Amino acid sequence: MRQGASQSAIWTVVKRVKNDIRDLQLVLDARVRLVAIESWDELRVLETLTSVAVHRGSNLMVWSISEGLHRMDFGGPMVEGTDTLEGALRFVKADPQPGLYVFFDVHPFLRDDPLAVRLIKEVAIAEGGQRPTLVLVSHALRLPAEVQRYAARFNLSLPSEDELLSIVREEAARWSQKNRGIRVRTDNRTLQQVVNNLRGLSHADARLLARSLICDDGAITQEDLPELNKAKFQLLDLDGVLGYEADTARFADVGGLVNLKRWLAERQAAFMAGSLQDMPKGVLLLGAQGSGKSLAAKAVAGLWGLPLLRLDFAALYNKYFGETERNLREALALAERMSPCVLWMDEIEKGLATGEMDGGVSQRILGTLLTWMAERKSSVFVVATANVIKRLPPELLRKGRFDEVFFVDLPDLRVREEIFRIHLQRRELEPQAFNLSELAMLTDGFSGAEIEQAVVSALYTAQARQQDVEQPLLVEMLQRTVPLSVLMAEDLAALRSWATSRTVAAG
Repeated sequence: MRQGASQSAIWTVVKRVKNDIRDLQLVLDARVRLVAIESWDELRVLETLTSVAVHRGSNLMVWSISEGLHRMDFGGPMVEGTDTLEGALRFVKADPQPGLYVFFDVHPFLRDDPLAVRLIKEVAIAEGGQRPTLVLVSHALRLPAEVQRYAARFNLSLPSEDELLSIVREEAARWSQKNRGIRVRTDNRTLQQVVNNLRGLSHADARLLARSLICDDGAITQEDLPELNKAKFQLLDLDGVLGYEADTARFADVGGLVNLKRWLAERQAAFMAGSLQDMPKGVLLLGAQGSGKSLAAKAVAGLWGLPLLRLDFAALYNKYFGETERNLREALALAERMSPCVLWMDEIEKGLATGEMDGGVSQRILGTLLTWMAERKSSVFVVATANVIKRLPPELLRKGRFDEVFFVDLPDLRVREEIFRIHLQRRELEPQAFNLSELAMLTDGFSGAEIEQAVVSALYTAQARQQDVEQPLLVEMLQRTVPLSVLMAEDLAALRSWATSRTVAAG
């Protein structure tokens, strides 16, 4: 792996730092008295603010609950009476001179201390040209309504791809120096995937994850990507209505779906390039239960080497008015922070089914989702799965919402053979020892999930009988199974009839 940052990457870093300083100065030039900065990277925030203070010739004072208020540039003791937030805010309010006051981690007080909120508001609305500016810095800042309208929010720029590549190379060079010059092993494809998956992180977090990738064995391989994505998910604190799916199936583990596989392969490069113009948006997979839609959704992430997030519509709903829509907006915003990624909306009809008994919640959820799908500016590929087409609102099916709607039918004879082979191999059974053609013929109308369950049942029965899994036992398990295509024959026929002229066959 080539070590050290390129000259162009260094200039990119310098340019971004200068842009942050310039943009923050523009905010201060507008005489805003209250600035809110959300960031985990306190050191970088302080470096930027210090540069701004030098450019403006302003004093820079810093407060924390552990050290009180003190000068940043010369150090020195804490200002007397500022060990509490109230005392520090009263000091800022009384200061008639311009300057920057940086307060760290005041977010707990914003919820529980009305006096602190009032003092912040009084600093923010103070009139006169020569007044200090209060900068609140925390990993999460939810300003109360009474001060929110007076505040300017400022976000430090995230590292570009060049910077991320530079960070990975710097960590590789550091590891090499500690290990007698041994070079870190990787390949260009994996390195680019690592850079893509570090997008959305701060400089400090990206460096932490890059270091953890390398330090274990001095290599960056495809096997490291799932752990990288999981660590990123945890750093961004996305848990809740979004779940991280660590076990993303390989397309080799998905029987059939030839058309879907080809369609995705043709669009992988366009999506990974990150160009927003004509970037693939997503697909809707329609089909009977157990036909392999969920497995296909997982396989998309596995094929593209991207993190897979699962949106749980059941977890969205809240009894308080407006909370459900807010939960969805937050979940979609968090998915954008994980981009590039695959967002899996499983059984989407259960979350969007329209009805008159929910107070209009489903309609508002639908509106929020459609707006996001039309306006999103990040690399989030949506894979939605549905079992019952009648429950889906027509607005969602309109052309342009998804790039394509695929119908995942029950597997045909050839695909059923392939599915048997996959599940037998997965359980360390030799497919050559079985008559797969006979098994495939016996399972007409079976879904992939029902075939898998028959193999699992054969394993349990063989263990109980203290015998090996052989052809007769598998046939016995299959004969005991009544497939869903028989139990719900009318519903499946109606679904197939609807999909014939309206969707593309996935197989």
